[in-house]
Amino acid sequence: MVGWFEIPVNDMERAKQFYETVFNIEVKDVDFGGLKMGWFPDNNGAYGATGTLIKQETYIPSEKGTLVYFMCEDVQNELDRIETAGGKIYQPKTKISDEHGFMGAFIDTEGNRVALHSKV
Repeated sequence: MVGWFEIPVNDMERAKQFYETVFNIEVKDVDFGGLKMGWFPDNNGAYGATGTLIKQETYIPSEKGTLVYFMCEDVQNELDRIETAGGKIYQPKTKISDEHGFMGAFIDTEGNRVALHSKV
């Protein structure tokens, strides 16, 4: 049911560099009527929602609240790039179950808690 997500940032360039490094992607700068956004790439119509980094005074980065999960081929691949990119490991790769695979979580450069999920 999720169609879009927004991750608050204080420093757009720092956050973009972090997410581009961790996920090996390009985050696109968008100025939406003065609202600074960094759009994540879509997945060419594949399953899952896309979203944005967002810099705006009412968006406050936090380790509390809603938790966004990014789908990965293997959670460990992204976790291995977190600290080099300036983030912190919050939860190492952890098995959920045989059926549901694995998860891990990190704190990004802005102070947001974000999670990862993979089948392996």
